[in-house]
Amino acid sequence: MAYINGIGLISPQKTVDPTEFLPEIMEYTSDYLKCIEPAYRTYIDPIQSRRMSRLIKMGIASAKISLADAGCSMPDAIITGTGLGSVEDTEKILGDLSSEERFLNPTPFIQSTYNTISSQVAIQLKCHNYNSTYVHRTFSFESGLIDGMMQIEEEMARNVLIGAIDEMTMNHLQITRRIGQWKMEPVNNLALLETKSPGALPGEGAAFFVLGTEKRSSTYAELKDVATCINLNGSFRPEVVLPEFLAKNELSPNDIDLVILGVNGDCKYDQVYTHFANQFFPGKAQAWYKHLCGEYHTATGFGLYVAANILRRPVYPVVLHLNQVVPGKLRNILIYNQFRDVNHSFMLVQGC
Repeated sequence: MAYINGIGLISPQKTVDPTEFLPEIMEYTSDYLKCIEPAYRTYIDPIQSRRMSRLIKMGIASAKISLADAGCSMPDAIITGTGLGSVEDTEKILGDLSSEERFLNPTPFIQSTYNTISSQVAIQLKCHNYNSTYVHRTFSFESGLIDGMMQIEEEMARNVLIGAIDEMTMNHLQITRRIGQWKMEPVNNLALLETKSPGALPGEGAAFFVLGTEKRSSTYAELKDVATCINLNGSFRPEVVLPEFLAKNELSPNDIDLVILGVNGDCKYDQVYTHFANQFFPGKAQAWYKHLCGEYHTATGFGLYVAANILRRPVYPVVLHLNQVVPGKLRNILIYNQFRDVNHSFMLVQGC
């Protein structure tokens, strides 16, 4: 377990200010949800910023916001999860290679590597401590959280900076649309469940969290546990995995006050969530969040932001309601995410 002491989030919603929680809900009718970016000169030297890609600037800014929120100047470890890294820089390299034979600009190549975000954050902070990046598709962020919690449990670190960051581009969108991953036409994000069509609404985001060993005045909640499961040939059995996960933390399904589901508007795979909630949490409050940020490999970072803020304030905004049940108390929140019924993950967050 670890305390969530600071959060920095850049998303398609107005989430840059950590003192506010979804102050204004942004409505879009578009192909994908694009981040609302801050004035980067507040966080990055303008001369350095000129050579940085958009993803790197979002990562550095959100990391600095989270550290300031936690009152932490230097983390003992920096860990980042990303499913795709800098797609924009990768496209630049491929475009230059295919267009003409000439000397290539090395900057996009250097910035296209997955660990560039963690490295650039460390350079900005002058941090020489543990630094790692996880690229495990939709397990990327969860893998980073597990590593960070192990660093704390083994007393290798007291404050760990953990990020979840991915971007979307029109080229990537058009390519992955061919395999049915996304909606084929622009949709309204606040009417996402009314579309009844296959494919999710894509998005992007950069979230950083400061996990620590000590509870502070800035503490949001306690991250109790994280688990990941791969469903190969029907090997994932939630009726076995979920009770074991909760029992490990001395809880049962009855102890969960709110279930946050990764519903993304894909009519083919959202039924996995429906079956899960009906089987294990009938009559319990259910929430969702991907209509606010879109679907991407590390979207669970937005989900953890939602859970942590609900427990800290405590408030349960109507825009997050997936059913009509309102919890009588808010103590234990379970976040359940799955990607096309292959990658399944659980995060247990508790008020403190």
